Amino acid sequence: QVQLVESGGGLVQPGGSLRLSCVVSGSIFSFLSMGWYRQAPGKQRESVATITSGGETNHADSVKGRFTISRDSAKNTVSLQMNSLKAEDTAVYYCHVLDGRRMNYWGQGTQVTVAS
Repeated sequence: QVQLVESGGGLVQPGGSLRLSCVVSGSIFSFLSMGWYRQAPGKQRESVATITSGGETNHADSVKGRFTISRDSAKNTVSLQMNSLKAEDTAVYYCHVLDGRRMNYWGQGTQVTVAS
């Protein structure tokens, strides 16, 4: 059984930083990509950043230059470093894995709130 467990969310002031981590456990048939999505109240879930098995990264325009996705293959962990946070970054952030069989796996979500 595959599990994705996120950590690192919380309350931070505008301009502050947070680091989200997601540990992937269980049997995954390799993976095509890992990433972070977010969903704000009343909005659709959107992609924040992804990283492929080859290490290619993609960041949403709204977070480019502020957020950085990274992966530690040895620890089966994907992280999201978030700097210069804004109120509009407030959302529930979800870890996602797309495996080699094109199965989608999601974490339970972690709340990020940016407020003064």
